Amino acid sequence: MTLPTYFLSHGGGPWPFMMDQVGHLYAKLDASLRDIPRQIGVTPKALLVITAHWEGRDFMLSSSPKPPMIYDYGGFPPHTYEVQYAAPGSPQLAAQVKDLLEAGGHTAVLDDQRGFDHGTFSALYPIYPNADVPVVQLSLRYGLDPKEHLEIGRLLAPLRDQGVLIIGSGLSFHNLRAFNAAGASASHAFDAWLQQTMALPPQERAAQLMQWEQAPAARMAHPREEHLLPLMVVLGAAEQEAAAMPYHEDAFMGGLAVSSFRFG
Repeated sequence: MTLPTYFLSHGGGPWPFMMDQVGHLYAKLDASLRDIPRQIGVTPKALLVITAHWEGRDFMLSSSPKPPMIYDYGGFPPHTYEVQYAAPGSPQLAAQVKDLLEAGGHTAVLDDQRGFDHGTFSALYPIYPNADVPVVQLSLRYGLDPKEHLEIGRLLAPLRDQGVLIIGSGLSFHNLRAFNAAGASASHAFDAWLQQTMALPPQERAAQLMQWEQAPAARMAHPREEHLLPLMVVLGAAEQEAAAMPYHEDAFMGGLAVSSFRFG
């Protein structure tokens, strides 16, 4: 079967490991992530995660068979710097993705030291809490060119027929200076545009997404677009597929509109 692709709004920091403290804030996101195995109906052979928290001069791929952890956050309780998401890596999948990207004219580099960042392990823990599905991370590339990231998504499309679930982990609104009621208006304006764009016919949808900076409140929603770019990749990998919105809320963190999208 052909697996769908997902763009996930992954929340803040190590939230799945703090549910006693923040569970009321993350109940909807947690439920949406836990529902993904039901939505796809099979256990993937592997996960390819395009993470907003990794950028390189080239596209980088985590290739360790046992990736370590990266605690790329600050100010959280001590136990969150000891959590483990012990999913295996897949050097074979990393090498295959490298070949696909290079065949399409993009430079890709294997990194056997790279660990799981919180954009990966916080998103994946609710989906596969047993950490029993192999995971490879794919970076963004410096410059954050939306067209380039859409193009690499197209190159990754064959993986969907091989049991690989492609996930883009970012956030539909990512302005940390307004990650509260101050960002409410901008987040709602941008999220409404994003939903309208996702409902367009495929060619028009991709073209409009390439012009995302012209969207209402675009730079207020994304002062820097690294948390939006994973969407370009997963859309490219399922470019002709209809979009669905498996997660949305209008009052996240004091009034923010945030969404996740599934293609296929």
